[in-house]
Amino acid sequence: MKAIDNKELILALEELEKEKGIKKEYVLESIETALVTAYKRNFDALENVKVDIDHNTGVTHVYSIKEVMENANDEVTEISLEEAHKINRDLTIGDSVEVEIVPKDFGRIAAQTAKQVIVQKLREVERDLTFNEYSERKGEIVSGIIQKADRNIVVVDLGRIEGIMLSKEQVPTEKYKVNDKIKAYIVDVERGLKGAPQVMISRSHPDFVRKLLEFEIPEIYEGLIEIKSVSRDAGSRSKVAVYSPDPNIDPVGSCVGAKGVRIQNVINELNGEKIDVIEWDEDPSTYIAAALLPAQILAVDIKESEKFAEVIVPDDQLSLAIGKAGQNARLAAKLTNWKIDIKSETQFKEMMAEKKDEENEEENNE
Repeated sequence: MKAIDNKELILALEELEKEKGIKKEYVLESIETALVTAYKRNFDALENVKVDIDHNTGVTHVYSIKEVMENANDEVTEISLEEAHKINRDLTIGDSVEVEIVPKDFGRIAAQTAKQVIVQKLREVERDLTFNEYSERKGEIVSGIIQKADRNIVVVDLGRIEGIMLSKEQVPTEKYKVNDKIKAYIVDVERGLKGAPQVMISRSHPDFVRKLLEFEIPEIYEGLIEIKSVSRDAGSRSKVAVYSPDPNIDPVGSCVGAKGVRIQNVINELNGEKIDVIEWDEDPSTYIAAALLPAQILAVDIKESEKFAEVIVPDDQLSLAIGKAGQNARLAAKLTNWKIDIKSETQFKEMMAEKKDEENEEENNE
C-alpha cells in the first residue's frame, strides 16, 4: 500500500518557520498527534495507531500497532506469529509490531487536519506575541474604545486585543458608555481561556495619576522632577509628593504650571478629581506637615522608631486637616507611610494639662 506524499506541506512549514519562527518539527509532531485522533474519530478505530511524517519529504505513514500472538483472535489489535514473521523474522510472541495501513480517503482527512493544526499554531504564536508585547507595556497608559460596560466589567478595544477593567479598577464617580474613548493604566497581563492574553486595566490605580503627570509634565518625563509618592481616593482626591535635586527647579510650581494649566489637563482626564501637589522633604516633620495641606500646621512631633507623628493644628483648622470622612488625614498617611494623629491646639493643651496634673499627683503620693 502506498503512503501519503505531501511535499507541499513541508514547503509550507519551512516558509512558516522563516516568517513566524514556528519550528517545522514542532508543527509536524502536533500534526502527527492530531492525525491519530482524526483516524480514530473518522474510522471508529479501536486499534492502537501511530502516524509518522517524514520531516524532509512529507511522506506520511500510518501504522496499526499489533501484539504478536500464536494465533490472532482479534485482527484489530493482534497479529499471528506467522504473519509477523513476514514483516520481521526476529519477532516473538508478546512483541509489538507496526503494520502499515493506508485507510481509504485518509489523504483528504490528513490535509484537513494539517490545515487545522497550522491555523491553531499560528493563533498560539499570535497570542504569545501579543502577550509578550503587552507584558512589556505593563505600567503604561493605553487608549481604546469601550465595547461593553456594566456594573461588574468594562471591556475596551485596544486594537489587537481587549482590555478588561474590573469593578475594583473603575472609578465610582465615572460613567462608562459603549463607544466612548477612554484612557487606562495597564495593571497586569494574564493568560485567559485557552492561553489567550488578557490585559487588565485600571482608572482607579494611583499609578494612573503618576503616568498622566509624566505625560503632561516634561520635567518629570526627563527625570528633572521625581514623583516620590502618590495616594489616591479615586474620583475624589489625590495627593502627589514631588522632589527635584536641582535647587533651581520648583517641583510643585512646575507640576502645577502657570495658572494651574499643567495640572488642569490631568484633572480634566480624571473628570474633576482634585490633586494636591506637595513637595517631598527628607525631614519627616516637614514632609508630614506638607502632606496635610491645605491645613495649617503648628507642630509635628515624631517617633521615628514607630513611624508615628502627632500633629497639632489651630482649632479652626482641625476639620480641614482631618478632611471630610477623614479623607485628608488618610491620604496624608498613605502618602508619607506614617501613622498620623491630629489634635487641635486646645485638645493638645488639655492633654498636657491632664498629664501635668497626673505627674503632680504622683509626686504628692510619693
